[in-house]
Amino acid sequence: MSNVFEERPEIARRFPDLHQAMGPQQATVESNRCLNCFDAPCTAACPTHIDVPGFIKKIASGNLRGSAARILEANVLAESCSRVCPVEVLCEGSCVMHHYNRKPIEIGRLQRFAMESFYASGAGIPTRGAVERTEKIACIGAGPASLACAAELRLQGFQVTVIDKRALPGGLNTYGVAEYKLRATDSLREIEMIRGLGVEFRTAEIVDDDAVADLEREFDFIFLGVGLGTMHRLDIPGGDHRGVVDALEYIAAYKTGEPRNDAKSVAVIGAGNTAIDAAVAAKRLGAAEVKILYRRDEKSISAFDFEFDHAIREGVGFLWCTLPIAVNIAADGTLESLTCVRTDLNEESELVKTEDTEFAVSCDLVIPAIGQSPLIEFLSTVRGLKMERGRIVVNRATGETSNAKYFAGGDCVNGGREVVDAVADGKRAALGIAAQLHVAMEAAHG
Repeated sequence: MSNVFEERPEIARRFPDLHQAMGPQQATVESNRCLNCFDAPCTAACPTHIDVPGFIKKIASGNLRGSAARILEANVLAESCSRVCPVEVLCEGSCVMHHYNRKPIEIGRLQRFAMESFYASGAGIPTRGAVERTEKIACIGAGPASLACAAELRLQGFQVTVIDKRALPGGLNTYGVAEYKLRATDSLREIEMIRGLGVEFRTAEIVDDDAVADLEREFDFIFLGVGLGTMHRLDIPGGDHRGVVDALEYIAAYKTGEPRNDAKSVAVIGAGNTAIDAAVAAKRLGAAEVKILYRRDEKSISAFDFEFDHAIREGVGFLWCTLPIAVNIAADGTLESLTCVRTDLNEESELVKTEDTEFAVSCDLVIPAIGQSPLIEFLSTVRGLKMERGRIVVNRATGETSNAKYFAGGDCVNGGREVVDAVADGKRAALGIAAQLHVAMEAAHG
């Protein structure tokens, strides 16, 4: 795949923005609703602690450049986060307007308005006039955690290189977020702003055992923002059929490659946010029937309530307490159905199959969305790296790992949370790295 990407009109048509952008008049009216709370529970609820009242007040006064600058001080991926953050349970969920039974301030859309105005103006990320430093840091992985780490270190004058195995940087922002939430072009636009700071990007580069040793010699510190690995495979008879495509692969194909839009009946397995994204994508790509199969009941789903509601509105169906046990292949080699059984809880509250409940679910495409595996094989190449339950163990305040040369953040540390959590992790690690480098410099100068 080329590292030059252009948005395709057909995908843009099928995946219009889920939430419409605000215009100037609407943004002004909405920003004037903000009470500018002194204790700002919205800011406290944001993992990156954006000064929400501060940036909203600047929108109200017409200072859009100042509003964006205030946002970027806390979150360099602010436009992405304005689109993909679950604001309903973070900043907007903490808005004091709830106490008055009034609609919360539309913080996410206001943030998007400020950031899109900023990009449209042609401005770059405000720099700090830092002295150029010779120390070099590598960020492995080009997702949100590494991008935030790289930007903060570059703003402090350090030399930073971001390395990723894929052709395009951005991680899940580019490849794995539903297009109607965040377009790949928007993700890449933010990355170009970070590149403009002087961050070097090396893409389509595999970091193996030998490469790790070379990087340790070349760089003073290494940040691990590698995310998680592949989706868990569907480990049932027929689960390796070509008609079984994992959710992240399916989403990446329509966002940055060739979409699979020949399926007429689709079964998505799992009920997390990624499963919802894949199911809605299948509907928008032309499938007449899309069903989400989940082994537990509706109350147990991990997807946010608003994501579930959105899937219902898009026409996605749900089969609860349903466990696939085999993929059935037709005589011509095509996928034709899933054999499933009903499930229930026993007296010990353990999930069990219900006897004599087998039934078939017709489908010509199966999309498992049953979680991602940790990158154990790669992380095992890093000497002295402490792991627990497949996650890198870090000092949460600094991002430092058990190997003093390495820092880490994002999904490989937290197990898979939100984009904004990864951004917070990356910036925190950058500050930890910078602190060590500043101490080393002071020691070298007596």
